[in-house]
Amino acid sequence: MGLGVAWICVVAAALVVGGCATAVPVEPVSTTEPTVPPAPLTIGPGATDGYGGWIPDGQTLSPFDTSNPAVGRLDPALRNAVQQAASAAKQQGVDLRINSGWRSRGFQQRLFDDAVRKYGSADIARQYVASPDESKHVVGQAVDVAPVEADKWLIRNGTQF
Repeated sequence: MGLGVAWICVVAAALVVGGCATAVPVEPVSTTEPTVPPAPLTIGPGATDGYGGWIPDGQTLSPFDTSNPAVGRLDPALRNAVQQAASAAKQQGVDLRINSGWRSRGFQQRLFDDAVRKYGSADIARQYVASPDESKHVVGQAVDVAPVEADKWLIRNGTQF
C-alpha cells in the first residue's frame, strides 16, 4: 500500500475513533447501602379495594358478614352451608370464622405472581397457590376457615352441611 493510501487510512481511523470519543458525564456508582431503607413490599391498592376480597393477615370475618365481598360474593349455596356450620359450631363452643373467601381475579393473580417470585417457577408455585384460572376462590366456591379448632370441627362435621 502506498504512503498516500496509508495516510488516508490513519486519518479515517482517527476520525472514527475521535468521533466516538464524545464526552458523556458519568455518575459515580455508590458501593454502600442506601441511607434510607426501601419501602416494604405490599400487595398493593388493587388488593384492598372493595371488590378484591382481601382480608388482612390476622383478621377474620363472620360467615354472616355479607357486606364484605369475601363473604358476600361466595356462591350462595356455599355461603349458606358455611353459615349453617358456623351456627352449629357455635352451639358446641367453636367460633368458626372466615380468613379467606371470594377473591377477584386480579388479587388471585397477585398471590400467584408472589408465589412464582418466592418459589422461582410457576410449576412450583402451583403447588401452593392456584392461578386465577384454576382458583375456586375466584368463582366463590372456596373458603378458608379459622381458627384451627374451627377447621378441625369442620373436618369432622362438614358433611352435614
